[in-house]
Amino acid sequence: MKKAIALLLGAVLLSAGFAQAAEKPLIRIGARVFTEQTILAELTSQYLKTHGYDTRITGGLGSNLARQAHETGQLDLMWEYTGVSLVSYNHIEERMPDPAATYALVKQLDAKKGLVWLTPSRFSNTYALGLPREVAEAYPQINTISDLNQVLRDEKKRNHLVALDTEFANRPDGLVGLKEMYDLQVGRENIRQMDGGLVYTALRNNQAFCGLVYTTDGRLAAFGLKLLKDDKHYFPDYTAAPVIRQQVLDAHPELATLLKPLAEALDDETMRQLSAKADVEHRAPSAVAAEFLREHPISEVHP
Repeated sequence: MKKAIALLLGAVLLSAGFAQAAEKPLIRIGARVFTEQTILAELTSQYLKTHGYDTRITGGLGSNLARQAHETGQLDLMWEYTGVSLVSYNHIEERMPDPAATYALVKQLDAKKGLVWLTPSRFSNTYALGLPREVAEAYPQINTISDLNQVLRDEKKRNHLVALDTEFANRPDGLVGLKEMYDLQVGRENIRQMDGGLVYTALRNNQAFCGLVYTTDGRLAAFGLKLLKDDKHYFPDYTAAPVIRQQVLDAHPELATLLKPLAEALDDETMRQLSAKADVEHRAPSAVAAEFLREHPISEVHP
């Protein structure tokens, strides 16, 4: 009799455990195809797991595919950048130099599509053009994109190569608009499209005259690259923030409060350090994220 009761009790507890596991909310996190996005997805996934959520990361996505998946409910959460939403997804061509105004506008526009911008981070991963160390030393007069354009104009016969990642070369807030604003003297024969990581390799190996880089990338300092000032303010602000589907937030409203201190713990220098650990030290993004969360308990950073 006692054995039967023990077995029955065990079965009840086991079924309760399965029921609890089944009720555990799953948050599907997307990541675009570059290191910073992978690290952000890992940070979010591991952080949410410590608070009782189940998570699944889908990485390596192009911008348009990721956005489509987010809007159609195939993804629940993405780290997005204000400038990308403003120009690529909402087709606002007017340049907005004020980060707060940009955030407010994309929050309003994306709300109509069922996407909610949560508390933003303290970093902005803006595009920039960068020079290899050797080029910067040979051309000390190049400090702005306009300076670069003058050299490209004066030395057109030298066919200076410009390295760009494939996505930027084909985005509405990418190469086409940059050429128009600066009357940039870059023809098809000057352009080399490649994976974003290979752009840095080309610059480090002095295989390109200049290239497109990201301002929070850890390879900037490691490879001795010189950033050029965007003197005509072509690139919009790219403040990053977690963006969640309204339906998911309605079901789990605590996520807004939960993700706020994680976002606020991330600034420009922190992201450069995290990116360098992955891209320069060749450590797995999952390990980089785990180390950060272990060494910087979020509740202690922002009570």
